[in-house]
Amino acid sequence: LAINVQIPVDYGGLGGKAIYIEGSFMVERVYQIAEGCISDIMEYFPCHHDKSSSGQENLQPESFLAGIYYFRICSYTEQIAVINYLEKFLGEHKDVRIVIIDSVTFHFRQDFDDLALRTRVLCGLSLKLMKLSKSYNLAVVLLNQVTTKFTEGSFQLTLALGDSWSHSCTNRLILYWKGNERCAYLDKSPSLPVASTPYAVTSKGVRDAGSSSCKRVRVM
Repeated sequence: LAINVQIPVDYGGLGGKAIYIEGSFMVERVYQIAEGCISDIMEYFPCHHDKSSSGQENLQPESFLAGIYYFRICSYTEQIAVINYLEKFLGEHKDVRIVIIDSVTFHFRQDFDDLALRTRVLCGLSLKLMKLSKSYNLAVVLLNQVTTKFTEGSFQLTLALGDSWSHSCTNRLILYWKGNERCAYLDKSPSLPVASTPYAVTSKGVRDAGSSSCKRVRVM
């Protein structure tokens, strides 16, 4: 998402920048995905690329990496501080079109013992992010995690942060395994019906399932 949002307008993209908030960032992997994105652009728009000179200089992996504003966070207090700082940052960088937090869950699960207070803080952050999304015309993508819950005599996987957090999201996409196949399930949306589709994670990033023969690796 942080790479694709930067696809130049000449090639059907938004030509925007991305904010990425997380505890670790694999530059080598992002570089690889940027190379894959450029390769796809060259394949889908060969003639247009030859004629267009304005966007050619931007079709370099380094340019895509430079278009990602990375904030490293190591605790929930830093996460709160960065989100509170976003309004000022976005006011100075109006070309940002997506904010990604990977993940919104981790630090609040590890370091926060008061669950009622955690819920109130997260709801406040959610409202702030929704306001920023509308004010600056950008997408906000929050990654959640799964946890186990004991129900009817057995442990089952369930989404972390509870039901209250699920109501804070406008759209909710659940990623899961179906045998050896990765699937994405649209669980909640105000404009689209519930649906699911297979997908693949390749060297170029997320692609249609038919573009890869990768199988699930089980670690024993």
